[in-house]
Amino acid sequence: MTIKPVVLYHTQQASRTRQKILRIAMDIASAEGLEGLSIGRLATELRMSKTGVFAHFGSKEQLQLATVEAAKQVFLEQVAQPAVEHFRGVPRLRAMLENWIGYVERIVFRGGCFFAAASAEFDSRPGPVRNQIAKLTKAWLVALQEEIAFAQSAKEISASVDPAQLAFELHAYVQEANWAFKLFNDKAAFSRARRAIASRTAAATSGQIQSTRDLKKEGSTR
Repeated sequence: MTIKPVVLYHTQQASRTRQKILRIAMDIASAEGLEGLSIGRLATELRMSKTGVFAHFGSKEQLQLATVEAAKQVFLEQVAQPAVEHFRGVPRLRAMLENWIGYVERIVFRGGCFFAAASAEFDSRPGPVRNQIAKLTKAWLVALQEEIAFAQSAKEISASVDPAQLAFELHAYVQEANWAFKLFNDKAAFSRARRAIASRTAAATSGQIQSTRDLKKEGSTR
């Protein structure tokens, strides 16, 4: 009878090591691209063996996918989840956008918004990594759109507003701020984005506010 050697796998320790690897991977990818990731690069950064890093992922593509997933969790924790504490509709929409601007402004990753960088890098590269980036980026845009639609149903935003169009514009303001900050080191881009968001949101709600006032006025004259 042959006895196979037993390998004791310390799950908690392995999990901590994996998270440490991914933290470095996210920071590198945000500034240098997901293609800039390599087992060798991470091994050097973390002072680990290549075998040790490889054991956690198995391939460069799996490393990239794991990095995207880790970046999603950071985005959820710092942007999406805190916004849920606000009332649905315009208050939550504003919180979503403010949290997103703050995430870039605080330099959570040295390359700025992880998904803005990843989208630009992989928009023309078919494959699983592009698909996942597209899925997550689309989900955020849809979340903005759905919050706008909810605000319409609550009569906070004018019924004449196209939720998809407004979400597109608000999304673009933050993307532009991220771009200007990273390329030109223009910190004023954040205040410009905030003013643009406030102005566009006010325009979307002003018609509804006026309509509500007219209805109240009409009711008082009866």
